[in-house]
Amino acid sequence: MPKSSRNAEEGEEMELEPNGDTEDLPYDPDQNREERREIRKGYRQLQEDESLQNPNDVGIDRLTEQVQTANVLFKRVKGPQEATLDSAFLLQASGLGAAKARQMKSGSGTFDIDDLVAKLITFMGGRKHADERPENAGSDDEIDDDGDAPLEWEKIGRKALAKSRRVPAMDFMLGPLSIEQKKRASVKRAKLEKDKGEERKPQELKEDDIQRSENETTKNVVALQNMLDEIGGSINLFKFVVNPESFGQTVENIFYLSFLIRDGVCALEFNEENEPMIFLTERPTDEDYQQGLKKRQMVMEMDQETWKRAIEVFEIKKSHIPTRKAAQTKLGNKWYG
Repeated sequence: MPKSSRNAEEGEEMELEPNGDTEDLPYDPDQNREERREIRKGYRQLQEDESLQNPNDVGIDRLTEQVQTANVLFKRVKGPQEATLDSAFLLQASGLGAAKARQMKSGSGTFDIDDLVAKLITFMGGRKHADERPENAGSDDEIDDDGDAPLEWEKIGRKALAKSRRVPAMDFMLGPLSIEQKKRASVKRAKLEKDKGEERKPQELKEDDIQRSENETTKNVVALQNMLDEIGGSINLFKFVVNPESFGQTVENIFYLSFLIRDGVCALEFNEENEPMIFLTERPTDEDYQQGLKKRQMVMEMDQETWKRAIEVFEIKKSHIPTRKAAQTKLGNKWYG
């Protein structure tokens, strides 16, 4: 389809030929698909080249050749997707070039920047050579780098001009060599003085201050077992554990009863009216489990709505299990419940 553009001054439309020259356009959304596919293929071949994966395997000539190939491909790039591939390869080539630069060696050792700076200072008159020292100077005597005489930048400037066509400036070579190295000043931090009047020692607890109480769980489990033994038969689970005066102790009663069921001393089953009934039973032996007896566990949910509903349905007026006093522990001069 031919492209069209409007002349803003004359209000006329100008038709471009379908086969017009678009090679100089930086962006061409209608670039030939086959050409774009060929460009992408070329960039992927450059990125997947095995010789460019390891800096130790690639040579400078090979890297230069691949970069030149990418430059040829970039002349045909007219879309953002192909430009992204070119940027990715350029980043890969830059990383390889930096790795090769770090591997460069001068003589038997790596390139030492500090050694270069030291030689530059000496060349510009910052230090005196050994043959220029006085005869009475010791081996440890040195001329201060930050002496009164400034560095002769003209000497290194003339050397640099021989390798460059840049116009020299008046302050061209003023650099870090003439700047004194700043030393970090030590900062003394003021110590935080605490008010000793506000200091308090922790409360010392003696053995007599802590009243040792017997194991409440074991005591209450045994009490529930004795109550079931006095009943001599089965009883409704809710009528046995529900305490109409305390929701918390109702939950505790279910907790203590679970130990009897776990040990096989108490059994739970549903009667003909589908009421949960509990009763004492003989503790099973290892032979009973070997003959196929299995333990079954269940999770019983008890919230306040269920607790109130059980009191209403089963007409529970008084708790079968006596209400227990809240356990208290004395620590020092205070009681904790």
